[in-house]
Amino acid sequence: MTTLFISDLHLDPERPAITGLFGRFVEEEARGADALYILGDLFEAWVGDDDPSEAGAFVAGKLHALAGTGVPVYFMRGNRDFLLGEDYARRAGMTILPDPAVILLHGQPTLLTHGDLLCTGDTAYQQFRAQTREPKWQAQFLSQPLPARLAFARQARAASQAHQGGLASQGKMESITDAAPGAVREWFARYGLDRMIHGHTHRPKVHDDEGGTRIVLGDWYEQGSVLRVDPEGAALVTL
Repeated sequence: MTTLFISDLHLDPERPAITGLFGRFVEEEARGADALYILGDLFEAWVGDDDPSEAGAFVAGKLHALAGTGVPVYFMRGNRDFLLGEDYARRAGMTILPDPAVILLHGQPTLLTHGDLLCTGDTAYQQFRAQTREPKWQAQFLSQPLPARLAFARQARAASQAHQGGLASQGKMESITDAAPGAVREWFARYGLDRMIHGHTHRPKVHDDEGGTRIVLGDWYEQGSVLRVDPEGAALVTL
């Protein structure tokens, strides 16, 4: 049997074709899997479980139906949907994992993470991440009216795009926003494992030169990207 991993779908009303592709993936290939792992950024933005978005309702229905067939669904929060909570997880029939998490994958201990914690060179982002993961900050944010939270999400998205544009103009985009080799080696040593799976960087590849095998998942901006792992090995494929 095959275990499936996806991340960085960034589902958004502006890209309905990708949302439809995800729905077909869940109804078809995922039905025959051992398990489905979603390693963050399932949505382009998530401002609280009370957001009545059509995409959120569509995804919850598809994943709940998948879980109902006996395929477990696991979700790890990303940098775009770190506010996704237990209420939505129950509606979607999925289990939220901590970041990072260690699982036994076909007999081999494997480290899972969204991947943003590995991008230690992007100090501005890491400061923002630390602030927004504080329980007090999150409680204050979620207490605001929905329109205010949606406006904040739009502002944060614009600020992120401006930040990345500035890095690109300085020729630093590739190095600053990618996983830092030193951080990768440190994580392999800290957890005593030799296989890691993550997303976030949108640079799908299998790396074998940083103390272990590191599999980077692709995004779903233009097409689907899936990692299939069975007892014989792992393969990154597009849909």
